[in-house]
Amino acid sequence: MSPEQAVEKIKPNDRVMIGGFMATGSPLQVISSLVELGTDELNIICTDTGYADKGIGQLISSKQAKSVKASHIGLNPETGRQMNTGELDVELIPQGTLVERIRCGGAGMGGFLTKTGLGTMVEEGKQKVTVEGEEYLLELPLTADVALVKASIVDKAGNCIFNKTTKNFNPLMATAAKLVIVEAERVVEVGEVEADRFTLPGTFVDYIVAV
Repeated sequence: MSPEQAVEKIKPNDRVMIGGFMATGSPLQVISSLVELGTDELNIICTDTGYADKGIGQLISSKQAKSVKASHIGLNPETGRQMNTGELDVELIPQGTLVERIRCGGAGMGGFLTKTGLGTMVEEGKQKVTVEGEEYLLELPLTADVALVKASIVDKAGNCIFNKTTKNFNPLMATAAKLVIVEAERVVEVGEVEADRFTLPGTFVDYIVAV
């Protein structure tokens, strides 16, 4: 489908996971279409909010996000401004913890134990668990209503290949969302690419946007 058709699947208040790291591996055309459509009150889960005028940062600048869970704000001063004024609810999560929470969400796990964040503001409001005399934080899984991911090559069954570092968060996010939209740089016929080259099975993908 087209980017315009894809973003109509996203509704206000949806939890939306968006792949990419500083816009590398982000579904930029789908994001631009979402900005144009104007769907707001979004709860975004991402590694960072990139740049004010590119990718996820566009959704922040256009004030379509209600909340953000990320490991850092990126090079986007608008995220910092909205966070400091209370316009945007921002939860900063250590990056390894963020990845593992998403993985747990996709795997159907109840969470995991980690020492990361003990003794800092990260532990506020979280359950602590003692195992063999060692204290850990219980981190809960993260899931989403929609995941927007970007792949280099996608066959018509939805199987995906990610080029080098564009892989980043994309495959994990696809496992942790109810609805998965993949923006594909290139779409090929089933069987055109050897099956063992695929990183993400098409069973996780609902819609393909060919760009």
